[in-house]
Amino acid sequence: MTEVAKKFMEEAFLLPREDRAELVDKLLGSLNVPVSEEMDRIWSKEAEKRVKEYEEGKIKAIDGEQVFREIRSKL
Repeated sequence: MTEVAKKFMEEAFLLPREDRAELVDKLLGSLNVPVSEEMDRIWSKEAEKRVKEYEEGKIKAIDGEQVFREIRSKL
């Protein structure tokens, strides 16, 4: 990763959650990778599975800020 990209990432982590989500959406869209219906179906099924496991108490949620702290500590 270039120094410019590293600086950009550091600045991006300071943004509010909603702004980060929008930024990620725009960056992913800029890759021009077509999303297949099959991939949408697979991710939808995975999301439904995770929600069910959460509701059944099989998994627990982790606060987004904690997740980002852990990611930043590994960079």
